[in-house]
Amino acid sequence: MSLLSNWDRWKDFLADRMHQAENLGVNDETINEFATKIGDYLAGHVDPENEQERLLSDLWRVADEQEHKVIARLIMKLVANNGTKQQPVVQK
Repeated sequence: MSLLSNWDRWKDFLADRMHQAENLGVNDETINEFATKIGDYLAGHVDPENEQERLLSDLWRVADEQEHKVIARLIMKLVANNGTKQQPVVQK
């Protein structure tokens, strides 16, 4: 089963990456910009593998650039309490 085929695994993956960036001191705006770029890539290159991803893909397709940022920010809020609860990354 791929990461994208399971919605909960996908949310945990996103949450883990977001928390890692936060632990490295990356601010929310930079994370949101990166999330928006990831959304652009996924929309153009990855076929949705479940109903939730299909909905996000359809919303992304009809949204303008500002709305993409809103969708990315909402996804960040959605996954904020998810993740595998890995130890925080220590900055060296």
